[in-house]
Amino acid sequence: MKNKIENFNIVIVGVGGQGLLTLLQILNEAALKEGYEVKSAEVHGLSQRGGSVEVYCRFGKDIFSPLVKKGGANLIISLETQETLRGIHFSSEKTTFLINNFFVPIPDQNVPKIKEISKILEKFSKKIVLIPASEICKKEFGTDVIAGIYLLGHSISKNLIPLKSNSIIFAIKKVIPEKYLDLNLKIFQFAKKFE
Repeated sequence: MKNKIENFNIVIVGVGGQGLLTLLQILNEAALKEGYEVKSAEVHGLSQRGGSVEVYCRFGKDIFSPLVKKGGANLIISLETQETLRGIHFSSEKTTFLINNFFVPIPDQNVPKIKEISKILEKFSKKIVLIPASEICKKEFGTDVIAGIYLLGHSISKNLIPLKSNSIIFAIKKVIPEKYLDLNLKIFQFAKKFE
């Protein structure tokens, strides 16, 4: 059995429609199941229209605020590569970046290349994990809307989040509507095999 942690701070960034709030609910439920105190918050402007969204999940002992302080994130999960840059101020050299290699095109704008983004991130942390989660989900399951669950499965299998797999499965069953449940459970298990 894993020892209880003092606290763990997760920031998830992406755009509206990528399921950030669903991931937040799953993390909250899993952490509560393991007996942690949990606080979370969301910041979303034009989330319905593909605008930037960021959410925070903090769990552990004596969690007084839902907001992650500057340099205070243990893990930053980015569902859209460009949005990763918005999470930088939450990072320190101990922060792990878990990034979906997926770009949402911006009309009439030059989209930065992955190499440019990686160079910027390397100034803040050496723990950068880049996964083509959307591409894998589209290829294996016919939809990329579940890329967040894929990244969650990868995080658990690589111990990037100090929660048990069974707690996440419990939370998925509690949060995901029944008609999408089987697909989400399959993608979560599938992601745990990714190297």
